[in-house]
Amino acid sequence: GLALAEELAAQGCRLAICARNEAELERAAAYLKDRHADVLTVVCDVTDRGQVASMVRQIVDRYGAIDLLIANAGIITVAPVSALSVADFDRVMAVNFEGVLNVALAVLPWMQRQGGGRIAVISSIGGKVSVPHLLPYSCAKFAVAGFASGLRAELGDAGITVTTVYPG
Repeated sequence: GLALAEELAAQGCRLAICARNEAELERAAAYLKDRHADVLTVVCDVTDRGQVASMVRQIVDRYGAIDLLIANAGIITVAPVSALSVADFDRVMAVNFEGVLNVALAVLPWMQRQGGGRIAVISSIGGKVSVPHLLPYSCAKFAVAGFASGLRAELGDAGITVTTVYPG
């Protein structure tokens, strides 16, 4: 996420970044501001729809629009399925899938009102090929890929571009 923000800042984009951890967020903001970035920081847990709605309002209040969303939140649990519980799956799905869902659905009305925008969701090679010991992660990344694919099909005529990124 930070590398993407740095590249966008270098191209003159104004940024809004979020994280659950305020200290981590402030370190990222300081790094970006050292590179002359215009950056808004918002402490936000993307699994909490109320916090996401508040974050989007803060972004629109500051910048007037949201032209690009990069949904990049993620956690990973590494263990054989025999050591995993349903709670492990729920936790990873909440951050990796529902976090993407919550933020995308929150910015979508703003993009529709302004007549367009871009949404990029970060999946993974784990969203194409599931491997042992990464089942919660792969399930969430497959869900992200499916959501982005459907969103892309629905929004194609609305001026909103949806891209799924598969690093790795």
